[in-house]
Amino acid sequence: MRVLFVHQNFPGQYRHIAPALAARPGYQVVGLGENAGEALPGVQHVRYKAPDPAGNATHRYIKRFEGAIRRGQTVARAALALQQGGFTPDLICCHPGWGEGLFLRDIWPAARTLYYFEFYYHSTGADVGFEPPGQPVSVDEACRVRSLNSTHLMSLQVADWGQTPTEWQRSRFPDWARPRISAVHEGIDTTVIKPDPTARFTLADGRVLAPGDEVVTFIGRGLEPYRGFHTFMRALPAILRARPQAQVVLVGGDDPHYGSKPADAVSWRVKLLAELEGQLDLSRVHFTGKIPHAQLQALYSVSAAHVYLTYPFVLSWSMLEAMASGCLLIGSATAPVQEVIRHGENGLLVDFFNPEEIGETVVRALAKPAEYKEMRLQARRTVQARYDLRSICLPQHLALVDAVAANRLPPKLPSLP
Repeated sequence: MRVLFVHQNFPGQYRHIAPALAARPGYQVVGLGENAGEALPGVQHVRYKAPDPAGNATHRYIKRFEGAIRRGQTVARAALALQQGGFTPDLICCHPGWGEGLFLRDIWPAARTLYYFEFYYHSTGADVGFEPPGQPVSVDEACRVRSLNSTHLMSLQVADWGQTPTEWQRSRFPDWARPRISAVHEGIDTTVIKPDPTARFTLADGRVLAPGDEVVTFIGRGLEPYRGFHTFMRALPAILRARPQAQVVLVGGDDPHYGSKPADAVSWRVKLLAELEGQLDLSRVHFTGKIPHAQLQALYSVSAAHVYLTYPFVLSWSMLEAMASGCLLIGSATAPVQEVIRHGENGLLVDFFNPEEIGETVVRALAKPAEYKEMRLQARRTVQARYDLRSICLPQHLALVDAVAANRLPPKLPSLP
């Protein structure tokens, strides 16, 4: 069996499934991507050169689609090179969001295809029009958003089956597409991501944080409104005033991964620090930038309160990792967070737009940590029961791959507890 994984940032969501298949006797696994990525045992990594961006004169509705077409064409050339080298996949697993999967069917028409459909755009009910609340989306913006799905619609046409990580993300796809999409999460390795009472996290100034300290954590690949960075920052003055021993650690880069930079500042971090000038004790607010995963794991274990805020959008791995580490999760009452968090049982839900409520919730958590011990245990149990890599998600993913490769209907998944 020959399997091709295609992902701009390979391995991406295929970090576990690709080596699991490569470990099977008689399997050849190739990962095709633009960026260098992480080396995986048994997996051959092939790179393609980044394509040119869309032209300056391209209509703004279709700039992203033109970029996807260019990327699809570049990946098609890389696929032809693989074909000429003697590689013909039996199964193609592809994240088509950037256009990489648009033309693979034309090169290998007999290959079975399983595409990872991450997000289908709408002008209502999700990220677009979420903020500021109550402000209607213009017709012009609604038309632009509708055009964003062009790549997905072409990819749905060529995919034999689809995968998405949460039921809410699956629900965003059209009625006619959902029956051919399975909600299978990539999984959290809870044998590795777990509470560590010996963990230590060293700040840039040399101070060392340990479990039991009043540590508030906030994590995002980018510090941006999509992940509630602005709301969290506005909650900090009250938290710092009420808890003079609290240390706040924010992990993430300045470049937004979703949305855009502010019009009046080089980054959202700079903008919010300017807005809150004089209101924050900056000796207790620590911006780490992006950090290695091992340091992230240590940070989870020393966290006394982990705040995760998000637009109704793609669920971050960091939220589930924090829960698996036994963090007290304070999350926004938005989809898909509500698919995971049951308020007062395995975490606390707060209003995304309410810094006062977020601040008060964090202060209570820091003041009476013993009251939230069972909630932290339940957070980990939730991840073990629904998102554990070894016992839940990887077996489901393998079963899905095997079914698609054999042209069988994938097994029906159990309902979420």
